[in-house]
Amino acid sequence: MKKIKILAVRNDRFGEFLLNIPALRALKREFSTATLSLAVNPYNAELAARIDAIDEVIVWENRKHRFMEVLRFARQLRKKGFDLCIIFNPSKEINLLSFLSGIPLRVGYDRKWGFLLNRRIKDTKYLGAKHEIDYNLDLARLAGAESCDRAISLKISPDEARGLLSGVAGQPLVAVHPWTSDPLKQWPLEYFRGLARRLAEELKLKVIIVGGKEEREAGLKYFEGISPLVLNLTGKTTLVELGALLANCRLLVSGDSGPVHLASCVGTPVVAIFRNDLPGKGPVRWGPASAGSIVVAGPSLEEISVNEVFIKAKEALKL
Repeated sequence: MKKIKILAVRNDRFGEFLLNIPALRALKREFSTATLSLAVNPYNAELAARIDAIDEVIVWENRKHRFMEVLRFARQLRKKGFDLCIIFNPSKEINLLSFLSGIPLRVGYDRKWGFLLNRRIKDTKYLGAKHEIDYNLDLARLAGAESCDRAISLKISPDEARGLLSGVAGQPLVAVHPWTSDPLKQWPLEYFRGLARRLAEELKLKVIIVGGKEEREAGLKYFEGISPLVLNLTGKTTLVELGALLANCRLLVSGDSGPVHLASCVGTPVVAIFRNDLPGKGPVRWGPASAGSIVVAGPSLEEISVNEVFIKAKEALKL
């Protein structure tokens, strides 16, 4: 009997990508003898390799490719002989790739050249009526994999952050991620600065500022030297190291961003700061999945005070 080969595609940002883990697990459980390959953005490849359900990681960058690049990649996929392709983030290019690759069953959303797929559903995610995890499980269900298991997890050990945390072993740690890729979702950096200072000085916690390389300069500007208990590690971790660091923390405080979901993958509770007036970008769809997490939400982020978030952080920390 032929062994089924499945290709799943989610090659956008790492937070969105992580919320596909339950759907990927559902596919692996339903098709237990199948090999499951996952196409991701290069930035997410190291995290993709830490998902239990995945047998192979394929890199396909999320950018506009020349048509010859698309054809070349389609030939590579065709040689692998996939039987099923499930596309979690629709694009004309990826829908075309699945068709040109000769994959018999192509599952996804009925948009962006959805006519190239032969099993599709309407994309209503912009309404934000349920969590992104559940939208992804809907697609897995369309492919024949039914599951109610919404847990997200990665094979990351807290020990993988040992080098980053030398000198702070044994201290109670709280991570703060002040950044977001969307200005509409940005709680003011001055507020994050005030919060970090209060967490450190009033609660005597070691506060670790985390973020990507693109935020390194802003990290220096806002968070260097504000307290001996605040450690700025902005731009100094890989994604796996960030996951390991978060696994060592009692809490993450963040706006709507990828580290919210990475924290959930390693079991760390989150206080997440959201706007609630934009349904497709709100906490119903993008809120944290980890137990003990708290969402602080309002139609204006500027009106969510430092004190309000500080009180919720104390609640999450059980202080």
